[in-house]
Amino acid sequence: MSAVSVVTLAGVFVVVLGVSFLTRPRRSSTVDFYLAGQRVGVLTNSWAICGDYLSAASFLGVAAAVYVSGLDGAWYAVGFAAGFVPVLLLVAAPLRRFGEFSLADFLGRRLGSEGVRLSAVGVVQLIILCYLVPQSVGGGITWELLVGHGVLGLSPYATGVLICTAVIAVVVSFGGMRGTTWNQAVQFLLLFGALIWLASAVTGDDFRYGAQVAELGDQPLANPEPTAGGDWELVEEQNHIDGDQPAVFGQPGARYGELGQIALVVTLGLGTAGLPHVMNRCFTAPTGRAARTTTVWVLLFIGAFYALAVMLGTSARGAIPEAAETRPWLQRLTVDGVLRVPEHALPVLGRIHGGEAGLGLVAAAALIAAMSTVAGLLLASAATWGHDVYERHINPRATQRQAVRAGRMVTLLAAGAAAALAIALRPEAFTPAAPSLVATMVTWAFAVAGSALTPVLVLSIWWRGTSAAGGVAGMLTGGVLAVGMFSLGSVFDAPSAVHEVLATPTLVAAPAAALVTVLVSRRTAAPDDVEASWIRMHGTAADRASERLAALTIADRRRGRRPRAR
Repeated sequence: MSAVSVVTLAGVFVVVLGVSFLTRPRRSSTVDFYLAGQRVGVLTNSWAICGDYLSAASFLGVAAAVYVSGLDGAWYAVGFAAGFVPVLLLVAAPLRRFGEFSLADFLGRRLGSEGVRLSAVGVVQLIILCYLVPQSVGGGITWELLVGHGVLGLSPYATGVLICTAVIAVVVSFGGMRGTTWNQAVQFLLLFGALIWLASAVTGDDFRYGAQVAELGDQPLANPEPTAGGDWELVEEQNHIDGDQPAVFGQPGARYGELGQIALVVTLGLGTAGLPHVMNRCFTAPTGRAARTTTVWVLLFIGAFYALAVMLGTSARGAIPEAAETRPWLQRLTVDGVLRVPEHALPVLGRIHGGEAGLGLVAAAALIAAMSTVAGLLLASAATWGHDVYERHINPRATQRQAVRAGRMVTLLAAGAAAALAIALRPEAFTPAAPSLVATMVTWAFAVAGSALTPVLVLSIWWRGTSAAGGVAGMLTGGVLAVGMFSLGSVFDAPSAVHEVLATPTLVAAPAAALVTVLVSRRTAAPDDVEASWIRMHGTAADRASERLAALTIADRRRGRRPRAR
């Protein structure tokens, strides 16, 4: 642990805690704590969404997936970036116009059912847990590489998991959505700046980059795997499209067959619209138009980010074998010049091109990526339990202060559960079986979100006939199919094409969930207030104002008051 490492860690924690203190909510209201008062500007919100979305799976995982499986790893970047297209076209603006606290709150009110709300709460918590654990894993991996020491008898990995998770739990419980928003905005700018620096350093130090990419294009892929004796050896990958040929870095088939590549992109693309920590940010925008404009900016930022991540993963595959010949520290991390842990690709690249300072900068960015997403996930968990469960079912008469306190308590409990699971899952146990542990685990969260929530969410927004019974049936069908399929894929051996679909099940589970939702909805009644909901989501500003006035007039008449003038 060098002086640069100490300064880096201290700087990250000072920035995170300082921003939270300066932007903490001044009032103890649920709107301020969960939605930042619904006054977040377009540019700030777009930066915050990027900070929320560009997690350890994006910063460490995408480059790692490209590093270990070549062109097939780039499908992660395509799927992650494409996910905001359906959000922009189908979800962002209507969701904000309807205006609730969370996805579960929206579905419960739109379909007029507490059963729908509680079913959505269960799905949301499963998604959050699947997403939280790999972020904590990413924090532990980065601490292990940067610091290399544990505290209180813990391993470096476990120490990193606990410290990063604890700091963010304190930030979220103290600063709420307002503090988290500004933290995520600042963290995204730092993260993006680190990636731009690394890309500039790579292209500046290695003018052969284009030639290097051309050489890699025809290079057979071999990656380290542990042997029965506890050593490591390089094992050549086989092409999943043409099984008689070895896998090549620049050609498809190193990790997925043709169907598997489609299934992966569909899983990631549909999953974004069902991610609670991302979609809850639509409710923080002041208007539906602002939510849509924010999504446009997000698409531009993340497109640039993922292009750089793919480039750097490719550069790491070409640069690290040569660098390992003359650097003893790198030889300890590699097998014949290939990293044992693919998530080390960017931190190692930073040290190669920038020394200890470069390692410190990239490691700080990796910690920021993990911590920023953990903050959003914890806040989404707090909103779901605190608002949708505690306020509506456990203590309906709760004061604003009590509701906020409940949300803060949930934040600490969710952080503890995620840290415990991350410590139980050592990265080395999974890395040889997947292009990137962090990216693979996040794919499970996308699979549940895209299978259980996205079909019901889109149908609730765009089809008047969606009923409460249909919504519950669709969520259960999609969720059970998604979990069952990727669980089977993890346990049982299957032919390559079958295994790929099982690992990324949204291609099957999402259509099944949509079909079940439609069939059950046609046999049951839609909510009585569906037309009012339709006007709120899709009507003009004048339509919505007229609807609100009509509702107030009805309420006045029930109270015996004179109707309001138009």
